[in-house]
Amino acid sequence: MNGGEIIGRALQAHGVQFLFTLCGGHISPILKGAKDLGIRVVDTRHEATAVFAADATARLTGIPGVAAVTAGPGVTNTITAVKNAQLAQSPVIVLGGAAATLLQGRGALQDIDQLALFKPHVKWSKAVKRVRDLAPAISKGFELARSGIPGPVFIECPVDLLYDEAVIREWYDSATPKGNALADRIMRMYLQHHARRLFADPGSFDSGDVATIATPSPAQGVIQQAASRLASADRPLLVVGSQALVDAAQADAVADAIEALGIPVYLSGMARGLMGPAHPLHRRHQRRKALKEADVVILAGVPSDFRLDYGRHVRRSACLVSANRSAIDLKRNRKPDIGVLADAGLFLRGLTAAVEAGTSRRWSDWHIALQTRDAEREAQIDATAQREADYVNPVSLCRRIDAGLSDDSVIVADGGDFVGTASYIVRPRKPLSWLDPGVFGTLGCGAGFAIGASLCRPGEEIWMLFGDGSVGYSLAEFDTFARHSIPVIAVVGNDAGWTQIAREQVKILEDDVGTVLERSDYHDVAAALGGEGILLQHADQVDAGLQAARDNARQGKPVLVNAWLDKTDFREGSLSM
Repeated sequence: MNGGEIIGRALQAHGVQFLFTLCGGHISPILKGAKDLGIRVVDTRHEATAVFAADATARLTGIPGVAAVTAGPGVTNTITAVKNAQLAQSPVIVLGGAAATLLQGRGALQDIDQLALFKPHVKWSKAVKRVRDLAPAISKGFELARSGIPGPVFIECPVDLLYDEAVIREWYDSATPKGNALADRIMRMYLQHHARRLFADPGSFDSGDVATIATPSPAQGVIQQAASRLASADRPLLVVGSQALVDAAQADAVADAIEALGIPVYLSGMARGLMGPAHPLHRRHQRRKALKEADVVILAGVPSDFRLDYGRHVRRSACLVSANRSAIDLKRNRKPDIGVLADAGLFLRGLTAAVEAGTSRRWSDWHIALQTRDAEREAQIDATAQREADYVNPVSLCRRIDAGLSDDSVIVADGGDFVGTASYIVRPRKPLSWLDPGVFGTLGCGAGFAIGASLCRPGEEIWMLFGDGSVGYSLAEFDTFARHSIPVIAVVGNDAGWTQIAREQVKILEDDVGTVLERSDYHDVAAALGGEGILLQHADQVDAGLQAARDNARQGKPVLVNAWLDKTDFREGSLSM
C-alpha cells in the first residue's frame, strides 16, 4: 500500500465523499488512491476554487472539506481561500504536495517553506516525514479542524511518501553514487538509511482514528442569567450568525429554539434561511435602528466587528448577551454583560428550556413595531423595482429571481453592489441554503461554493449571484461545471463597473480610476466553455430568460445569465470598513 492509498483510506474513514484538486505530479498518488476508494475527485481550473469547494461542503455537511494541491505555486494559490475559511471558521483540510524529503532545501522543483507560509492562517500545520505518519496526521487534522473554533489545517505530504516503496527506492538508487570513494560510500549509506526510515513499520499503515468531537456546552448558570434578563425585557432582539450553525446537523433544532423563544431575529451569513423565507419572527430590514432601540440584545455566534459598527449599534444601556466559541470574538470591541463561551446553537437551545412559557406575549407591541417598519421598507423596495430603466432594473431583477426560487435551492453570493442588493431581496428558502464568503469579503468564492453545494445537494437548484467584477474570478470554472455535469445557474449583474467601490470613490475623490469595466459578453464565454449563455438587456426579457436558465439547468447544463443593469442609488452609502 502506498502513501496515496493510505491517505485515501484515511479520508474515507472520516466520511469524505469529495476530493477537490488541480492536478500536479507531487500529488498524483493521492488522487488515484481516493478515486479507487470511491471518493469523487473533482478537478478545478484554479487551486483557490478547490479550497472554496471544500469550504462549501464543510459548511453544508459539518464534515471537513478536503482539497489536494500540488507543491509550490499550487499551494500558494490557495492562501486567500484558506484565509477565508479561517475567518469564516470553516473546517477545511488542505493536503499540499511537496518536494521529496531528500531534496528539500536543495533547490528542488517548486520547493519552498510551505509551513511558514501557512502557519498564520491555519489552526495546525504539519509536514509529514514518514509514510506511517500519514494516517495519524490526517486524523489529527480532522480532529483539530472540527474542535473548538473550527478552521482550516494544512498537511504537507512530500512526494516520496506517496508512491510505492519500490518506485521510491528506484529513484533513490538512480541518485546513488556508484564509486568506491569514501564520500560515495557514505552517501550510499545515508540514502539507504533515509529510505528505511521513510518506510519503517509498515504494520502501522492504517486509516487512522476517527475522534469524537465534543461541542462546547454552555454552563447552566449563565443560561439562567440570560433567561432572567430576557424575562424582564420589553424589547429583546436576537442576531444569529454563521457560528451558530457550525454543527450543520443541529440547524433545525436551532430554528425550533428561536421559534420557541419568540424573539424578533435577524439572520446573517450561513444563518440566512434558517427560519424559511417568511417567518413572522424574522426581521430583514433596519437592523441598526432595531439594535439601538432594543433593551436586551443576544448575539448568537456574531462578534461585535465592523458589521455591528464595532459594538456601537447596541446602546450602552442595553443588556448585551453574547454566545461565541471564541473567547476573543466574545469580547471583541465590547465586553458583553453576559458572556457565554460556548456553542451558540446549544446556548439558544438551552435558553429556550430556561425561559418560562408565555414570556413572549409581553413583546407583542415590539413585534408590531418591527413588522411595520419591515413592511414600509418592502414597499419602498417595490416602488424602486417599478422604476423604468434603459436596461434591467437590478431591484426588479432580484425580485424576479426571488419569486421563481424553488423550495429546494441554494444561493451562492459572490460580489459587491449587485449581490448586496440581492441580500435585501432574495430570500433563502430553508436552513443552510445561503453561502457567502463571510467576514473576509472575498471575491472569487462563487464557483467553488457552487461546486461544493451542487455535489452536497444533488437535484437542487444552485444559483450563483455575481457582480461583473467578481465573475472574472470564476469564468474559467464553467469548464469545470461542464466536465463534471454541475448544472449551476449564474446571474451576472453587469453594470460595467466595480460599482460598490465607485459609489464612494467618485463621490469623495471625483475620479472613477480603476473602477470601470465593459459590458462584456460573459454569456459567450460560458457557452464557449461548455455551458449555456443568456443575455438580458431589457426588462421584458427577464422572465423568459430566467425560465430558460432553469430549464437548461434541469437538463444538466450550467448556465450564465448576463444581465445588463441600469445604474441605481439603491445602496448609496453602503460601503463598510
